[in-house]
Amino acid sequence: MLLRFVPSLKGLKKSLPALVPVVFLLAGLGLSAFDPGGVIGDMRLKVFDYYQRFSPRPYTDAPVRYVDIDEASLARFGQWPWPRSIMARMVDELTKKEAAAIAFDVVFAEPDRTSASSFLANLPSESATPSLTEALQQLPDNDQTFASSIAKSPVVSGFVLTSNESDAVPVAKTGFAKLGDDPARHLPTYYGAARSLPAIEAAARGNGSFNLDPDRDSVVRSVPLVVSLNGKLYPTLIAEALRVAQGANSISIKSSGASSEQSFGANTGITAVRIGLLTIPTTARGAVLIHFTPREPMRAISAARVLDGQLGEDEVAGRIIVVGTSAAGLLDLRPSPLEPAMPGVEAHVQALEQIMLGHFLTRPDWAKGAEILFMALGGLILMVALSYVGALWAAILTVVAAGGAIGTSWWLYTHSLMLTDPISPTVVLAGVYISGSMIQFLRTEAERSQVRSAFGQYLSPALVEQLAKNPELLQLGGETKKMTFMFSDVRGFTTISERFKANPQGLTKLINRFLTPMTDQILSRQGTIDKYMGDCVMAFWNAPLDDGRHIQNACSSALAMLQALDTLNATLAAEAEAEGSKHTPLGVGIGINTGNCVVGNMGSEQRFDYSVLGDAVNLASRLEGQSKYYHVLTVLGEETAAVAGDEFAVLELDLIAVKGKAEAVAIFTLLGNVDTLNAPWFQALRPLHAAMIAAYRAQDWAATRQGIADCRALEDGRMAGFYDLITERVEEFIVNPPPANWSGVYVAESK
Repeated sequence: MLLRFVPSLKGLKKSLPALVPVVFLLAGLGLSAFDPGGVIGDMRLKVFDYYQRFSPRPYTDAPVRYVDIDEASLARFGQWPWPRSIMARMVDELTKKEAAAIAFDVVFAEPDRTSASSFLANLPSESATPSLTEALQQLPDNDQTFASSIAKSPVVSGFVLTSNESDAVPVAKTGFAKLGDDPARHLPTYYGAARSLPAIEAAARGNGSFNLDPDRDSVVRSVPLVVSLNGKLYPTLIAEALRVAQGANSISIKSSGASSEQSFGANTGITAVRIGLLTIPTTARGAVLIHFTPREPMRAISAARVLDGQLGEDEVAGRIIVVGTSAAGLLDLRPSPLEPAMPGVEAHVQALEQIMLGHFLTRPDWAKGAEILFMALGGLILMVALSYVGALWAAILTVVAAGGAIGTSWWLYTHSLMLTDPISPTVVLAGVYISGSMIQFLRTEAERSQVRSAFGQYLSPALVEQLAKNPELLQLGGETKKMTFMFSDVRGFTTISERFKANPQGLTKLINRFLTPMTDQILSRQGTIDKYMGDCVMAFWNAPLDDGRHIQNACSSALAMLQALDTLNATLAAEAEAEGSKHTPLGVGIGINTGNCVVGNMGSEQRFDYSVLGDAVNLASRLEGQSKYYHVLTVLGEETAAVAGDEFAVLELDLIAVKGKAEAVAIFTLLGNVDTLNAPWFQALRPLHAAMIAAYRAQDWAATRQGIADCRALEDGRMAGFYDLITERVEEFIVNPPPANWSGVYVAESK
């Protein structure tokens, strides 16, 4: 029984990594559904803020204005609070201009200190003469004056609810009709209040809370219509303003469980509030989501203009007027999605505008379920895609799904004023893809690691990587393709070796210091190191990976190797000087050739290596050997030079039949990159050099001599040895002329 159970344990262990994306998906669904700590909700709100910044609500005139106790008004009428007589004058002026409702975003909690009664109470007893006392008692009380003006006007007074318990209970001016579940369970609940004076509250037609209930980050994104004080429902300032403006008597609250509201047994909160003829969709907490506009001067009327009687005939008539302040010193500034410091009264006014325009920004009650369903289906499809079509197509699918979520969310916002969350589905789907593809990657890398471990000691690194990706390549054979080959050898290596006869470790260290930078230059230019043969490096391009610029990359590598060798020689010279020893500079010869060859796994059934076979490879080796004879650092084959000549400074050297080959080939040397090619001295040298070579092959020895002299005058010394060689040949041919059928071919006697 136990033996039968062991394989199932192994299978479970093998399948456990595949469960990682499943766990990630379930975790994402759980976070989105329950949002512990509110992190997902906060992230969603930030996204909706960006929507509003990118596309705010265009301002449309609505029958709403606010009287702004701004800096200019404070400068005109003194610091706040103003005498209630001034406030009474403001109410009278607004009423005279036929305001539909006047709502105060201000609480008048204390008696007016400028009233005669307050002045008399604070007057020293020795100054309160009978005549002065009688005169002051005859003056009207400012609070009563204000209350009298309010009583004759459609005024809504305001109060502030607090989380601290108190005995203050605001006067309720309206009743509530409740449809469905108890709304108090979902409302912001408070335990105390700061209310206006009883006389002011009693005189007002409406009385509402102007609490804004910002989100956890203190940003105001909505305005409540209903609040709860110790379980009792109260309207907010804007709800009362709408009721008073319409002459309505009550407010209806529709919650989950009401007729036509599908809650499926869940108490999901408030869905709408009806005030008079207006039905207002709300959040579950009974608030109106604000679709903000940028600050609009038209909606504000300076309090100074009202008090100075400068209102136009139609500025106020038929409009709801909210009295508030934008003055920074009065500390009624709140952050909003559009600005860090918005006057609190702006939130009330913008909410009223939207309600009266029928412009409602909503987050549908189906949005959360749709988002979770999208995540679940998308995650499952992604996991299937990862298994059957691979990481690339799964990545494309993830991008398409994320783009679809973001695009759909943005379209719903701009066209239907609906807020749906694009970020949570995107993050969850990205997490499913990343975790799933990472598991696949780790599993694949584990399999490749087994291949590397098994064959890394026997095969070249490039082949090991190929085998790790394609194990089916483990067979003898190859393919024919055009490639570029390089052989590089240290000049005078025998002499250098003799210096290290008693220190073989020092010789090994020197060779390693030489081979390391040479290898770096080759590998960094898409070359493949075929093998090291003592001090010789063999490399090739265009295999195992295709390289459309294999000739150019080989030439660039050769030039970079020569530059790296100069740097190494300078370092070695400095070290030798510090040690008081003699430094023998390292020199190299490089042969490069291009041609067709067979590349692939060469060897026996027991052991094989990734290598190349072909005549072009052998010629590259022979060309490297000729670099010493021609006194140049590099020798290029004809096909290599034909392509390299467009981007590099290349000069022809000779026609040569290398040892072991009867057919002659043209050989060239490489002097520099495109900067050398375009240099004026090389542009002048190239035609003179070509003419000299042509004269040499035509056996015009006088022209050849003159050509060599002309070339020496232009070149920088790197070709001096070559010109010496040709001069020696010319002198020899003058004494012993070549055969009549001589075509300029030099037959090499050494490799």
